[in-house]
Amino acid sequence: MKKINQLIAALAISAAAVPAFAAPETYNVDSTHTFARFSYSHFGMSTQLSKFNKTTGTVTLDKAAKTGAVDVVIDMKSVDTGYDTFNEHIQGEDFLDTAKYPTATFKSTKVVFKGDKPVSINGDLTIKGVTKPVTLKVNHYVAMPHPMLKKDAIGADASVVVKRTDFNAGKYAPHVGDDVTITISLEAIKG
Repeated sequence: MKKINQLIAALAISAAAVPAFAAPETYNVDSTHTFARFSYSHFGMSTQLSKFNKTTGTVTLDKAAKTGAVDVVIDMKSVDTGYDTFNEHIQGEDFLDTAKYPTATFKSTKVVFKGDKPVSINGDLTIKGVTKPVTLKVNHYVAMPHPMLKKDAIGADASVVVKRTDFNAGKYAPHVGDDVTITISLEAIKG
């Protein structure tokens, strides 16, 4: 009987020592603090910087398993170059063709972690109906309680370089740079 009690006690201690596995948590993109930006060379004279003012989506993280998923939608009609006439020009058929393709999407296929932080995100980027695999490099990541909302939140900056010609948006290439750096600065709040 003593051995059975010792075995039960050992099993109880072992069960208590096993870490609890966290379930995946979903964070909703905070559209007021999330912006996708893009930059490119303009005739070799300057680097042009523009952004999209409307980005939505979700991020799902399982911190214990070190896995995640990212699903982002960019409203291409919200392009902001800093100049209204150019906003209209860049939405035309030769560039973004927002009448036919009003959104761009990024859907992850794998989030790569180093320690407790994601360092890259593999996924499919769709622009103008063309989908290409890309890898975003995570340059900054933080997970913490939001100071004002008092909810769990995450923040990240990630970037990738793509070719405009790969997405049928290559007018004036190579004079206007074919390489475009896309950067997304994201904040998301736990749902």
